[in-house]
Amino acid sequence: MEEVAIIGASMTQFGERDAWLADLLSEAGSECIDDAGVAPGEVEHLYVSNMASGEFEGQTGVMNVLAHDLGVMPAYSQRVDQTSSSGGAGVLAACQSVASGTSDVTLLVGGEKMTHRTTAEATDLIASITHPVEYKHGVTLPSFAGLTARHYLETYDAPREALATVAVKNHRHGVDNPHAQFRKEIDVETVLESPVVADPLRLYDFCPITDGSAALLFCPADRAEEYTDEYSVVTGVGGATDTHVVHERENPSVMGAVRDSSATAYDRAGRGPGDVDVAELHDMFTILEVLQSEDLGFFEKGEGWRAVEEGRTEMGGDLPVNTSGGLKSKGHPLGASGVAQAYEIHRQLTGTAGPRQVEDPEVGLACNVGGFGNCVITTVMEAAR
Repeated sequence: MEEVAIIGASMTQFGERDAWLADLLSEAGSECIDDAGVAPGEVEHLYVSNMASGEFEGQTGVMNVLAHDLGVMPAYSQRVDQTSSSGGAGVLAACQSVASGTSDVTLLVGGEKMTHRTTAEATDLIASITHPVEYKHGVTLPSFAGLTARHYLETYDAPREALATVAVKNHRHGVDNPHAQFRKEIDVETVLESPVVADPLRLYDFCPITDGSAALLFCPADRAEEYTDEYSVVTGVGGATDTHVVHERENPSVMGAVRDSSATAYDRAGRGPGDVDVAELHDMFTILEVLQSEDLGFFEKGEGWRAVEEGRTEMGGDLPVNTSGGLKSKGHPLGASGVAQAYEIHRQLTGTAGPRQVEDPEVGLACNVGGFGNCVITTVMEAAR
């Protein structure tokens, strides 16, 4: 693909916000435009990643509202919905618009407003991601996570503490992220003693319900320096779809869409797993970070848990994962999460991540998962050469 640069990036505070979705989108969008130093009228395409504004808030047409509020008319606008991977799908759509030559300046804003709903209501709305046959039997994403975690632990003789260590690591990273929902450290005992949600997973194995927004501004890579000296380049992005009915998968601990989407992204970037210096993975549940780390090719199958226990995925390790705090600590406003992952990689590659900065990263990767691996977007990004 034609290389596409990210020349502006922003992220709102994640957590429980008084603002409604339109306000959150406008906050991130305007800050992103300002970060890039472009005029609103220069934006030719506007994409809004959002899963369920109609269901959560009764608000549709959010892309048109945002175009008005940001003053980017007559830019083409489109809402991108790919369940919880809507943010990553937005990155793919924005890159396609620029790489094709259809747009020279494309703005992507992802956001979700969720915390005004009860936990039961939010869980039910998110559970609608599942296949209708599964949904009518009361299946939820946490139940899939518990079943998969049990299968993985037993198959690979992994200790329960390994998954708890994922949560501990990501909370530790989140302390240094000023936008994170939870900026507090926890320990393994806290995770293991928290209430059971879906055995063997407990409360601290799950990400929170979150409000928030994030935004990115894209242009052709060969024009990036017209706007800024601090930019990153998207060199490869791939999307893939796995079975919707999870029990139809040959091995529930293999995320086929992660393997397929990353294979495409690596091929387009001319890179491989060994080239990646920092990664943002979709840790909606702790087990998902481990599975993705293996199916992205970072570690052999069944060895991801060892990498966590050995500290290889911590800041200072050979492959820092979720330096932002991940969904676990940073929060998971559905449509914003994939955009926020790319925001973090952009900050790392431009050396602007502050106290959570990885030393001289050249290649970063973001993996955004929809449902329980039903659809996945993997993005490879690189520092400006």
